[in-house]
Amino acid sequence: MTALTRPFDKPFHDLRGASILITGGTGSFGRAFVARLLALPTPPDRIVIFSRDEQKQETMAREWSGRPDLYDRLRFFIGDVRDAQRLELAMRGVDHVVHAAALKIVPIAEYNPFECVLTNVHGAENVVKAALRNQVRKVIALSTDKAANPANLYGATKLASDKIMVAANNLSGDLGTQFSVVRYGNVIGSRGSVVPLFRSLIASGAKSLPITDPRMTRFLITLEQGVAFVLSSFGTMRGGEIFVPRIPSMKMVDLARALAPGLPHENVGIRPGEKLHEVMITEDDARMTLSLGDRFAICPANRNWTDAHLRALGGMPVDEMFRYGSDNNDEWLDAAGLLAIVGGSKP
Repeated sequence: MTALTRPFDKPFHDLRGASILITGGTGSFGRAFVARLLALPTPPDRIVIFSRDEQKQETMAREWSGRPDLYDRLRFFIGDVRDAQRLELAMRGVDHVVHAAALKIVPIAEYNPFECVLTNVHGAENVVKAALRNQVRKVIALSTDKAANPANLYGATKLASDKIMVAANNLSGDLGTQFSVVRYGNVIGSRGSVVPLFRSLIASGAKSLPITDPRMTRFLITLEQGVAFVLSSFGTMRGGEIFVPRIPSMKMVDLARALAPGLPHENVGIRPGEKLHEVMITEDDARMTLSLGDRFAICPANRNWTDAHLRALGGMPVDEMFRYGSDNNDEWLDAAGLLAIVGGSKP
């Protein structure tokens, strides 16, 4: 099995009869996640799409309105993760939560730091409190490779969010609510990513493609893999883990050549807060990291985690100097592999 076909579907969590809420439910991930839930042999009884964009909610509702059997399972809830009371209302009777809402465009976060902190940090705190007050069973928060040794505000806020989610397990007590995190790299073709940008430039007749640095590498994952990874992590989690998938890296110059083989590159330099390479597991995290086949789990270093938790996860400890970076990865995506995902070089 290659990194491109890895399904991330074992163990698969059974959501029959459950109620699940997705913050940021009308974003790229949220829409794909809802579609995957509705495609299950027995979908959850209730899927709450929590987001602040009424137009996106209306569009999404219209897309499913032709399938009454599925549409009747959906609940569209206008709200912002900054609003603790609204979140608490939305989570009434909810079993599981996927926290996908975030401000994530690096330059915008640098220019609007207060807004980024309010959504990404205080929003995570509000999700935790609402989940505890409603006795939600499991919460998974989406993170990013930029949260490991962050070099920009977005990464720093997501690191803070990760810490909040992991520490929330110390607060659940006899409620039993479990909180975990999934951390992965750039989603191929998602809104704001490099593939749509390059395709737009190609379609407009650009004479060159902008490359920040010819040495730059990034982790890449498909949206479908990201969705499957989150679903399977529900079945694996014990509470407190940061799950990291095994996914390929790619050089940005190779990505540009794959999309436009004959187009020259313009070296525009690295933007403020941007890294040459991304890291998902640092050497400091290696001491608490297990290899679980198609993924890694960074386990929490606290007294609530016992040997029984580790045995339940299984896997093998990684080397104490292990580092999982986009530059030292053992799986790489080539041009053919990229084009197989994005459907050729047509813009």
